[in-house]
Amino acid sequence: MAALPLDAWHRARGARMVPFAGYHMPIQYDGIIAEHLWTRSSAGLFDVSHMGQLLLSGEGVDQALEALLPGDMQALGVGRLRYSLLLNEEGGILDDLMVTRRADDFYMVVNGATKYDDIGHLREHLADDITLNHLDDQALLALQGPKAVDALARIQPAVAQLYFMEASAFELAGVPAWISRSGYTGEDGFEISVAAEHAARIADLLCDQPEVKPIGLGARDSLRLEAGLPLYGHDLDETTTPMAADLGFALSKRRREQGGFMGADRVLGEWPAGAPLRRVGLLVDGRQPVREGATVVDAGGRDIGRVTSGGFSPSLERPIAMAYVPAGLAAAGTPITLSQRGRAFAATVAPMPFVPTRYHRKGAAK
Repeated sequence: MAALPLDAWHRARGARMVPFAGYHMPIQYDGIIAEHLWTRSSAGLFDVSHMGQLLLSGEGVDQALEALLPGDMQALGVGRLRYSLLLNEEGGILDDLMVTRRADDFYMVVNGATKYDDIGHLREHLADDITLNHLDDQALLALQGPKAVDALARIQPAVAQLYFMEASAFELAGVPAWISRSGYTGEDGFEISVAAEHAARIADLLCDQPEVKPIGLGARDSLRLEAGLPLYGHDLDETTTPMAADLGFALSKRRREQGGFMGADRVLGEWPAGAPLRRVGLLVDGRQPVREGATVVDAGGRDIGRVTSGGFSPSLERPIAMAYVPAGLAAAGTPITLSQRGRAFAATVAPMPFVPTRYHRKGAAK
């Protein structure tokens, strides 16, 4: 297992470290439920330096990326982010990622467990005149929660001018940083890329703010589950298509009409009718969580789907889950039966997110 730039920083604060995506990472400090609720009410600092940070540049890089991603890269403005998908030739999802157009290049954040495979795939399929740099000397911090802007703006007031899915270069106490107003908790917040050598200083500066506490992987998982956000390797994999995963929004109108991206035949063949199995949210009866690996069963007890994420929602104080179910059972309000270790659980299909998101969107009502 490799060590993150903040490994000693986490251990000095009493973090319980666990293996994740090839790294030792903090799963909790004060307890998952306490950290979850703190993030929902104030601001939590997450170390996501295991993620892959890439820069892609060269003549026509936006068009080159469109050969692999189903998103509209050519229409993406400078300083704007877009969620997209890296697809294989069968339309399966190799990874989900965030792409930002900067003045002279594209900045891409990919999942930690898949980053080296992603880099290999990109280098294999992009033209030789497209340059790909892996920023393995950069740390990545996520400051999330309704008071994240108060804490960060105290250090750099200009960040308050960003809206959701916007990014720019800033300085934090003299340290160059690339900051986006984004995250994976459903809350307002920021992702902050800084040189690894400065990560501990910036983490200290943020945690010196009264709104901020360090938060571990455990709460990050329960927060993203409440927000209805899929986790690659669990809710998404290379056999899953965008339509099955309920990620059709990642296909822009122009790309749906023109195609031209890897896996387009299958992906567009499922538009707009959908895939045979669909990712849905579930409210589970009772108090016991149903975990990944449980099955969706029909009246005869036959397996017809699978649970891909599940746990106890600290905000709702009840179990929730995500599952792939037959299309005919995907409507909100549909009763679902789950089987876990030979025991049946009753559940109901529910709209996602389970907890309303609070992104700072341009033009949103105050």
